[in-house]
Amino acid sequence: MDLSRVAAHEATAVTGEAREAAVLAPVLTRDGDAHVLFTKRAEDLTDHPGQMSFPGGGREPEDEGLLATALREADEEVGLRADEVEVVGRLDDIRTVTDYQVRPFVGRIPDREYVPCDREVAEIAVLPVAGLTDRGNYESERRDHPHYGEIRLHYLHVGGYTVWGATANMLVQLLELTTDWECPPEPDRVVGRGSDPVE
Repeated sequence: MDLSRVAAHEATAVTGEAREAAVLAPVLTRDGDAHVLFTKRAEDLTDHPGQMSFPGGGREPEDEGLLATALREADEEVGLRADEVEVVGRLDDIRTVTDYQVRPFVGRIPDREYVPCDREVAEIAVLPVAGLTDRGNYESERRDHPHYGEIRLHYLHVGGYTVWGATANMLVQLLELTTDWECPPEPDRVVGRGSDPVE
């Protein structure tokens, strides 16, 4: 992964949503290969139960900015201290169906054991970039979103985990910026109205 491309990226901002949030996309090197750390959300949560996510959450009044939010949440969720993170830049802001505007930061972190430290986190998964960029592990669909119109949902299946939803949107941009992987121009399928809710 060439993270210098993230540093050079002029990220777009989103405004107007009810709540602000931030996440950290943590990248580490394990056995000479790039990996990305994810959390798996607990099944009993109201928002996005069981989904794969980057460490992060809503901005608190004491946070000096959204980067502080991302670093605080990473510490709370997986025990990643702020002084361990080399922040290299950020990706484009995104909107979520839960009325958040989310700012994704990208950072290098040490390859060490991380453990869930928060009741919201059921599991930590460190997935290889080689698997995330394997075309055989990717699929997507086009859906008609009730608020945002026609959208494309990405699904990346690696190591028994599936990254999808807002996290997959951020991951796709990260992979396109830092590797030779390109999102296929057309989705694998089109899903009509009345199907499962879009996360």
